[in-house]
Amino acid sequence: MTTYRDRTDAGRMLADRLTALVGDPDVIVLGLVRGGVPVAEVIAQRLGAPLDVLVVRKLGMPWAPEVAFGALGPGDVQVLNDVVANRLSPDDIAEVRRREQAELDRRERLYRGGRPQLDLAGRTAVIVDDGLATGATARAAVQVARHLGARRVVVAVPVGSQEAYEMLSAEADQVVCPQHPPEFMAVSAYYDDFHEVSDDEVTEALTATA
Repeated sequence: MTTYRDRTDAGRMLADRLTALVGDPDVIVLGLVRGGVPVAEVIAQRLGAPLDVLVVRKLGMPWAPEVAFGALGPGDVQVLNDVVANRLSPDDIAEVRRREQAELDRRERLYRGGRPQLDLAGRTAVIVDDGLATGATARAAVQVARHLGARRVVVAVPVGSQEAYEMLSAEADQVVCPQHPPEFMAVSAYYDDFHEVSDDEVTEALTATA
């Protein structure tokens, strides 16, 4: 098992595997908030690409929040897994959506800071997180990116479970994940420093790469 010193170290490792994208004017690097942003910042700098955030809120079953029946993204994008969502009443769906939409709107206001809405039309979106456990949020992010018009979607993560890696490989055009061990532990186990990323760190990263 390889451990990363911190998210910056993980970002350098991933950037070394994304050199084919250096200088591509269509590339945009999207950090999943909050933990993916410090990783994405390093990648964006190395690729010479713009950095932005993709705020995605998973819609979880009321009695099992880790089981997603859909996701919300910016621009009123909603992705539903009808097979799972059909097990819920319209009122249940509406309540979960209301709660998650409120949090998505809060984060969009905080992180966008007056910048224009995210537009991925015709672009190569590199979606970055600090690790994949179930992969549900990253999967939702891929779906949202496609709904926002991305021509190609690349997922870049330092470590993930084998199951999540295989699931994302079927959803994205490319998945860069140096470690996806069969016996996966918590994401934090693969970092020496895995502190909780603050809102200030996210806004500072976006300002530094603006």
